[in-house]
Amino acid sequence: MKKDIHPEYSPVIFYDTSSEFKFMTKSTMTSSETIEWEDGNTYPLIKVEVSSASHPFYTGKKLFVDTAGRVEKFNKRYKKK
Repeated sequence: MKKDIHPEYSPVIFYDTSSEFKFMTKSTMTSSETIEWEDGNTYPLIKVEVSSASHPFYTGKKLFVDTAGRVEKFNKRYKKK
């Protein structure tokens, strides 16, 4: 492997803002926000809108999340004239 071309792979905390679910995993993502985890250490915090705790496929609920106005943007662009 070439040196100094790979990003740092370290533990981070992902926080699902819609269900307030947090989990720790390793990732190359970084953040200026940090959080103290259950083990007493501080880790970078990555906020996500959907995770396995809130995604309809995993929860079995028919819930549509449109946080960025994607449907309205699509309808505006492609509506019949």
